[in-house]
Amino acid sequence: MRLLFPSMIFTALALLLGTASADAAPQHALTVYGEPAKYPAGFSHFAYTNPRAPKGGSMRRSAIEIGRFDHVLPYIDKGIGVSQLDGYIYSPLAQRSLDEPYTVYGLVAQKMERADDGLWLRFYLNPKARFADGKPITAEDVRYTYNLLMTQGSLRYRTQFADVKDVEVESPRVIRFDFKSNENRTLPLDIATLPVLPEHWWKSRDFAGGGGYEAPLGSGPYKVSKVDNGNSITFTRDADWWGKDLPVSRGLYNFDRFSIEYFGDTDVARQVLRGGAYDYNREFSATGFSIGYDGPALDDGRLQKAHLAKEAPQPAQGFVFNLQKPMFQDRRVRQALAMLWDFEWSNRQMMRDLYIRQQSFFSNSALAARALPDAEELKILEPLRGQIPDEVFTQVFEAPKTDGSGLIRDKQLQALALLEAAGWKPDGDTLVNADGEPLRFTFLNSQSGIERLLLPYKRNLAQIGITLEIRRIDASQYVNRLMARDYDMIVTGYPVTTSPGLELYNYFGSAAANDPGSSNLMVLKNPAVDSLITGLVKATSQPQMLRYAHALDRVLQWNYYWIPNYYPPGTSTVWWNRFGMPAIPASNDEAIESWWEMSRTPLTNEQMAAERIQRGQPGGPH
Repeated sequence: MRLLFPSMIFTALALLLGTASADAAPQHALTVYGEPAKYPAGFSHFAYTNPRAPKGGSMRRSAIEIGRFDHVLPYIDKGIGVSQLDGYIYSPLAQRSLDEPYTVYGLVAQKMERADDGLWLRFYLNPKARFADGKPITAEDVRYTYNLLMTQGSLRYRTQFADVKDVEVESPRVIRFDFKSNENRTLPLDIATLPVLPEHWWKSRDFAGGGGYEAPLGSGPYKVSKVDNGNSITFTRDADWWGKDLPVSRGLYNFDRFSIEYFGDTDVARQVLRGGAYDYNREFSATGFSIGYDGPALDDGRLQKAHLAKEAPQPAQGFVFNLQKPMFQDRRVRQALAMLWDFEWSNRQMMRDLYIRQQSFFSNSALAARALPDAEELKILEPLRGQIPDEVFTQVFEAPKTDGSGLIRDKQLQALALLEAAGWKPDGDTLVNADGEPLRFTFLNSQSGIERLLLPYKRNLAQIGITLEIRRIDASQYVNRLMARDYDMIVTGYPVTTSPGLELYNYFGSAAANDPGSSNLMVLKNPAVDSLITGLVKATSQPQMLRYAHALDRVLQWNYYWIPNYYPPGTSTVWWNRFGMPAIPASNDEAIESWWEMSRTPLTNEQMAAERIQRGQPGGPH
């Protein structure tokens, strides 16, 4: 009888059970294509944090969302939730770094193990990981969270995790995700960013309804200490948080109290900030950022205004057509309407020439198609010839450009020629189709800042016989109209990441077009777009992914599915000058989690400089 030594027994069991491949080993980090992570095992802290940052003080910021929150959870499609619960209250299995394209480092999961063939992913949970009530975070909690999100959570989870075949709890602290294929390269990292919810708490509560206004039991650096229904939410730092000394946490979450204020209108939010009622506003209005904060406080530095995270990809923003509307189904009509929005005049007259015209759906990133396709990309595009615009193969897309004078007669003549070719003819002062129906559409809006940009557009359209109506409604009605696809044109944006994945189906995929929970607000149904998204998701290397991204960008650009707007040279941010910042900023985010309090009241530029010298702390606005 042959004796098996312990190492041989382990190998035999692994082969029998198929639980590991020869070379797979637990890792502290995961990257998309298996390239080395920026931070090695045993690293001390992220470069964009200050591990010696003092704890204490407070910050009050405005919400990213416009409108009142009607529940706390950010994980469902219904209404408005509190996005900061993700990370502040619920720690993820792994934390995404903010200075790499897409890399995650273990948090709740101490180690992660990916099969060499890419068909499974295993997490080893940190034995110190606890919920705020002291109960340990277990593999069963991870499985419960996954199942809950897939059955009652946002559509994006069902789309993102469609290739998960099974979830197996191997021990109280070890869980394995099995995949249907190994073609979705971002899937392991997407799963790793899952929050972990406590089964013992949520099983008796209404997750599908968003949990109401009850303060949830979490596992993160903060606890919810106060909820003012719909208006504000306050977090209090958990001084005994189990993860406070991990490398992914050092120098982060420095404020003892962190509050989020919700507003139904961006103009109101801006005025309340100027009045000193809160500390920090991420400004989404170009006009508001340019001129809305002028005054003595900005002049002497008590109020700071800057573009942060200048290297970060910028969200794609534009006026999008509802493509199920008959008048927008001809590409020539969409192209003509795009010619008549005068960005150069608006940028000069309203935004101090501060903003950059969108040319791509992946602005400020390597994914943008800004040169002619190379030979490898042409191999991707050639099978789609005849299904996509011919310009894709021979021209680099450029948004229509004017001289900024406000006189665009040349563009109006070009637009009229396109509209005539599409069957629209003058009838008095109006353009009509063969049935005598006028070319008329409505822009649905829920915020006042956009109207300043739309009124000159309305005038340009009217001069050639097109009627644009602007209708403003409240935020809750607006959300309902979006979900019902009940609009002609809206302004919307698409988040841009340097490692896109299945979320692109949510934005542009045919299957998501009429799903009320999706972000395909163009109602776009194009098999060529679907095939390019599939190729991007299945890419096995970054160069291949980039070629598919460029091809997708070109097809979206040249179909004129939107009127591209603009983006700032960084994240438009305004704050009262009482905070310290790390010397090295995060490249992909403003990362206010790394800030700390320097003063209870705003300081002038001179006062803040003196305070930094006294404390031996570097930095100012990045």
